[in-house]
Amino acid sequence: MSNGFQVQDRFAEGAQYIGGKLLPGTSGRHHDIVNPATGESVLRYELAGTEDVDAAVAAARAAFPGWSGATPGERSDALHRFAAVLAEQADDFAYAESLQCGKPVKLSTEFDVPGTVDNAAFFAGAARHLEGKAAAEYDGDHTSYVRREAIGVVGSIAPWNYPLQMAAWKILPAVAAGNTIVLKPAELTPLTSLMFAQAATEAGIPDGVINIVTGAGKDAGEHLVGHPDVVMTSFTGSTAVGKRVAEIATATVKRLHLELGGKAPFVVFDDADLEAAVHGAVAGSLINTGQDCTAATRAYVQRPLYDAFVRDVAALMDTVRIGDPFDASTDLGPLISHAQRDRVAAFVERARGYAQVVTGGEAPGGDLADGAYYRPTLIAGAAQDSEVVQSEIFGPVLVVLPFDTDDEGIALANDTPYGLAASAWTRDLYRANRATREIQAGCVWVNDHIPILSEMPHGGYKASGFGKDMSAYSFEEYTQVKHVMYDNTAVARKDWHRTIFGDR
Repeated sequence: MSNGFQVQDRFAEGAQYIGGKLLPGTSGRHHDIVNPATGESVLRYELAGTEDVDAAVAAARAAFPGWSGATPGERSDALHRFAAVLAEQADDFAYAESLQCGKPVKLSTEFDVPGTVDNAAFFAGAARHLEGKAAAEYDGDHTSYVRREAIGVVGSIAPWNYPLQMAAWKILPAVAAGNTIVLKPAELTPLTSLMFAQAATEAGIPDGVINIVTGAGKDAGEHLVGHPDVVMTSFTGSTAVGKRVAEIATATVKRLHLELGGKAPFVVFDDADLEAAVHGAVAGSLINTGQDCTAATRAYVQRPLYDAFVRDVAALMDTVRIGDPFDASTDLGPLISHAQRDRVAAFVERARGYAQVVTGGEAPGGDLADGAYYRPTLIAGAAQDSEVVQSEIFGPVLVVLPFDTDDEGIALANDTPYGLAASAWTRDLYRANRATREIQAGCVWVNDHIPILSEMPHGGYKASGFGKDMSAYSFEEYTQVKHVMYDNTAVARKDWHRTIFGDR
């Protein structure tokens, strides 16, 4: 499916995109992008150093007055052109995403790429709807209104699991609101972020509005977050790293948006459609090989359905086809790296000491032995306070536990530090309403798990962070709200002045 796309040729000039140009890094250290399906190097490039971050921030700062001063219509037109360029290059984006991540090509083709194109089209329209409150005379003597203004240079950090979509989620609302941005993608998976920025240039978005620095978190990432000319940081990644980002950002009084880890509960009540719940659990737990912070990871099943659910999920998992990501029939690709595969396997091996591995729990051999593959895994019999129930595994592993009463099911769903996403499975409207009210998560699906929409916000509760990606709500992160007040009296001596000097 390469369609003539050659990674070495495309990025021969380097893997930094600063001021509209591909450039080499200056850190003196190199990194290999590895195809996790084969273990082979795709591209060797020089990582960004602090000087590259400084150059990217300077380019973004220089571009800010012109871009923020453009009319909403002008920014909207540019983003519409951007969406069109992305759609034209869809095959190249899907190929590169599958190559660097190991995603099955049907996932990158039908989910990652069209979702990103739709995001660009959404924010092209949303750029024209940045509004404050209508003007009014709230005290009778003054007219007040609210302006929404761009805040400046945004420094964002994106993870490796959905590099294209995460680039879009970070970049699009920021630039639609009139900001400029420096994005640091994960050094494991920078290809589609770089291509995204190149496509923006092709669409006529001015140089410096979107910049990409590809470097290590300790160097490029921390320098970007702490940079004095960066006014806002948006980070998606683990809760542990998010805490470090918060420390650096708050030390320089930056605005902060964090989308962190998850451990999504999948609550199946005893009146649920069992077949639908089983299919939803397998799809929801295995999407992107389980490397999804909203993936179904903890299935709580009310006792009457529990045994059948375990049996049927295990049987359906056993039908999932593992293989070459570029084979159209492949359902499950490798994990992002052998290190991540080994981390997932270690969770499962430790769980054997206190729970039952119903199916999976091993890496396949044969033709897949060189890749970072791991079989779909179902674990039963674990205690609520056990590691596999409480910790984010980030692999194709689903843990299932029984519950008796509705109160217990909802309490168990809320019993982790995380609160990013959840689902409830029931035919009962009142049960569904209760679950959506009481489950502590930024998104609660009913009788489904995973679908996302450009029009709807994405973000978490508790240790899953704060702030929103996507939707018009994301503009709250990327705009400054300003109150403007006009005196309407034309009176020199105001009545309130007497509280400061003189008498009435």
